[in-house]
Parts: sequence; structure tokens; C-alpha cells
Amino acid sequence: MGFFSLFLLAVSLAMDCFAVSCSAGALQPNLKPKNVLFFAFCFGFFQALMPLLGWLGGEMVIQYLDRFTNWIAFGILAFIGVKMIVEGIRHDESDSKVDMTRIGTVLLLSVATSIDALAVGFSFSMMQDVRIGVALFLIGIVSFGASLVGYYLTRRLRKHVKAHVAEIIGGVILILLGVKILLGY
Repeated sequence: MGFFSLFLLAVSLAMDCFAVSCSAGALQPNLKPKNVLFFAFCFGFFQALMPLLGWLGGEMVIQYLDRFTNWIAFGILAFIGVKMIVEGIRHDESDSKVDMTRIGTVLLLSVATSIDALAVGFSFSMMQDVRIGVALFLIGIVSFGASLVGYYLTRRLRKHVKAHVAEIIGGVILILLGVKILLGY
């Protein structure tokens, strides 16, 4: 998987972080910088950790699934992409009202937004050309940056930015990456 594809994957995984950060910017526009950096770090950390765990788990079973790896990777990415699109369409403002100053809340959201990345990590184990270290670093950094941008952008433009649109875009990108893998590009 080339750098551009990895970057697109990282961006699509970061859309959940971006969406939650947009909600925080709209609902809690006066957070202290330390709170914003903490949740952005947590989002980036867990977005990088989960693919590692998925990749390690996938390495154990890959020998049994080798003939079907492109189809499985496509299926996983397409499933996650469709799920993200549906969640973006069904967006409910009341789901976004959380206190980003509470450590427990931030950790729970960090894990919840990175569950999709676990499945992506599993699909990494089925691809021969994935540089896992580069992928994890890129996913973590992009998620961290998307969290910061989402918070500060929405804080400034609270009335004009729709957080759920980011989730829909991320879902479409994941589906397109799945198709690319299936076709062998």
C-alpha cells in the first residue's frame, strides 16, 4: 500500500475523531488548551494502537485465509465505510453532548472512535505491502491533527460546520480503498 493510500486511510479513520472534536468545539468552545491537547493525543494514540492490535491478531490467522485476503480486506473496509455513512446520516445532536474535560469520557470516546481502526489493522495483516510502522505513525498523527482542526475550526464556525458530514466522507473513502484493494491496484 503506497503512501497516498495510507494517507487516505488515515484521513478516513480520523473522521470519527474530527466529528467528535467538532462536537466538542460546538458544545464546549471554551476548553483550555491542555484539555484539547489531551483529547487530541488520546484520539491519535488509540487510532494508532488499535490497528497494531488488529495487525498482530491478524498475523496469527493469515496463513489460513491467504487465498481470500483481498475479499476479506474489501469486506472489512466496505462494512466499516457503510457503518460510518449510516451513522453520519443518522446523526443525533444529543449524542454529541459530552464533557471533554473528564478523563474517563475522553478515554471512552478514544476507544469508541478507534474500534474501526482495529478491523483496519486486521486487514493490514492480509496485505503484503503495508509498512505497519509508517501506517501506525501516519494514522496517529493524522487523527491527532484532525482532532485539533475539528475542535478549533468548529469553535470558530459553530453555526456553519456539520460534524456528521465528516463521518460520511470518511465512510466513502474507506469503501473506495476497499474497492482499490479488491481490484489489486
